[in-house]
Amino acid sequence: MTKLVIGASGFLDSHVVRRLVGAGDDMRVLVRATSDTRAIDDLDVERVVGELTDVEAVRAAITGCDAVFYCAVDTRAWLTDPSPLYRTNVDALRAVLDVAVDADLRSFVFTSTAATIGSAAPRAGGRPATEADDFDWGDTAPEYVRTRVAAEDLVLEYSREHGLPAVAMCVSNTYGANDWQPTPHGAFVAGAALGKLPFTVRGCRAESVGIDDAADALILAADRGRPGERYIVSESFIDLGDIISTASAAAGRRAPRLVLHRPALYLCGAIGSLLAKITGTPRQLTISSVRLMHYMPPMDHGKATRELGWRPAPVSDAVEAGARFWLDRVAQRRAARPS
Repeated sequence: MTKLVIGASGFLDSHVVRRLVGAGDDMRVLVRATSDTRAIDDLDVERVVGELTDVEAVRAAITGCDAVFYCAVDTRAWLTDPSPLYRTNVDALRAVLDVAVDADLRSFVFTSTAATIGSAAPRAGGRPATEADDFDWGDTAPEYVRTRVAAEDLVLEYSREHGLPAVAMCVSNTYGANDWQPTPHGAFVAGAALGKLPFTVRGCRAESVGIDDAADALILAADRGRPGERYIVSESFIDLGDIISTASAAAGRRAPRLVLHRPALYLCGAIGSLLAKITGTPRQLTISSVRLMHYMPPMDHGKATRELGWRPAPVSDAVEAGARFWLDRVAQRRAARPS
């Protein structure tokens, strides 16, 4: 049977497609007409072009598939107007789910985020967080996180009340090669590898995972995941400064000497938030984005290991691969320049 990846042009999505193609699966992808598809342009996949809210396009994409991997998401957490986040992350998802419940699917794998895991109880108990810890920091969470919580709740509701064979994959910060954009956290790897990062960061620890391992977790969940369950997809709790040091070393560079600790980052975030409010122009570094760098507690991915057979490699390996990707990209650009 054919596998469908919805939102196949992104970082994690494209790795899911690539690994499924490598395994010999028949692949179909649903992408927008405006999507940057360079991460999958070299792959032999069937393409359906359309918006997530285009019922006919979604139905055409899902028909004949046994597994759907839903990876579409608007990650622009810095937007001052959150309405685009709700349109993509919640409303468009609902439109797809309405089609999916009538399809003959074996599995619907939804890419959620580790930010939907609760934090207060684990911190108070001095233990890693698990899937049993419900989201509990809505009073301080940015609108982006709230949209992701609403999306995960919606998927699990469709599983519970409509019989959709869905699982929610709570994926942490992903690192690795082919981060073309790059992602906000991947930008630190790119900057460190290319010697363009003027500072390093200490005091911001977050759950992280290699991009190939994250893709493998989604694929395993399609075969082994229990409908209605969520799974933490993360390898280790690591300081951003260690990510930067690893990327710098992989590129043969010394890590930046200037160190920004968490209070300094919050000061920069406060300035960014103020400028965004005054100018009406979104800023990527805000108080909310700084909070997302460190707010979540350590997590236990044991459920994914036990039930899915998932065994991730050290995230440092993926960071090194990400650094080499940026070095190779620069080398290719230089080689392509006319002499």
